[in-house]
Amino acid sequence: MKFFEHSAKKVFESEGIKIFEGHVVYSPEEAMEVATEFSGPIVLKSQVLVGGRGKAGGIKFADNSGEAFEIAKELLSLKIKGEEVKHLLIEEKADIKKEFFLSVSNNRANKTPIIMASAEGGMEIEELAKTSPEKIIRYNVNPLKEFLPYEAREIARKMGVGSELVSPIGNIIWELYNVYDKYDAEIAEINPLILTDDGLIAADAKLEIENDALFRHQDQVKQNRFRKKDFAFVKLDGDIAVIGNGAGLTLTGMDMVTLFGGKPATFLDIGGGASDGSIRKALNLVLNYAPVKVVFLNVLGGITRADDVARGVIAALDDNKRKVNIVIRLTGTNEEEGQKLFEEAGIPYEISLEEAAKKAVKLCEEIKAKEAK
Repeated sequence: MKFFEHSAKKVFESEGIKIFEGHVVYSPEEAMEVATEFSGPIVLKSQVLVGGRGKAGGIKFADNSGEAFEIAKELLSLKIKGEEVKHLLIEEKADIKKEFFLSVSNNRANKTPIIMASAEGGMEIEELAKTSPEKIIRYNVNPLKEFLPYEAREIARKMGVGSELVSPIGNIIWELYNVYDKYDAEIAEINPLILTDDGLIAADAKLEIENDALFRHQDQVKQNRFRKKDFAFVKLDGDIAVIGNGAGLTLTGMDMVTLFGGKPATFLDIGGGASDGSIRKALNLVLNYAPVKVVFLNVLGGITRADDVARGVIAALDDNKRKVNIVIRLTGTNEEEGQKLFEEAGIPYEISLEEAAKKAVKLCEEIKAKEAK
């Protein structure tokens, strides 16, 4: 059984191999939402069970949530070597200093495990094997004896890495062999293992478990591939992003925008107990969505406190380089504190839902009129 990269990485991490924090998404909207959780550029990686996805265009980078939406839309329409891309893994974009290749697999000729390692990892490893096979270290492991850490360090030395990396890379080789042995694998591979300012990290992971041994590894086979969404988020065809704290309030906001001649760009329900952090994340989500010209935030404070809303809005506006007009209807719990925070920050707000919706539509029309000139 072949494992998707994100599942393989969970196994590797459980055995001590460092990986990046990542999230699995199944739609462009989810990609857009997840992208707001990262402070910098991200990588979107097609999850398929075939090789060569990088060369096939299955791995791309995005600088913000708007780009993440468009790229996810593109990737989720791909077929890579005949396999449809149905989900993506999103991680932070790494600052790579050096790439390495590590693999443990079955040597069928010798009937032993074989460790292969190279100081030159990445997409061109297959070409390296053809043109410069001497750069790939091969070490046959005696399956009747314990594979010891000093043996792994010796492999690292033969790779020709610097003395400061012999022990760290040797340790990862030893851990990777333990994955191979413990999980009855046919192959356990890291390509590339990357060197960053934070140390050595498995940037990719390949794991294939012998089918006859799957009964021993049901926890891995049944790994939950889904991720709970923070928001109810739907992309629409308009240009006014509508955000509310509760499905009914969000729909009411959309109805009011439509009544006054506008077109909603999103349905985004942040829920009834939204915090300043979730408000900030929701705004970051729509502020980087290119079709949005105006944001209409409709909050009726109950469990959600108006001062938390204000702090989240102010933080999100400080976060974003893309400046978008925002219309805020804010009333309810702690409304005086929230309104005071907006006044001190120079951010206008409304009490009336009707007036706020009307203002959002008018602003959007003015922006479109200027763009048309």
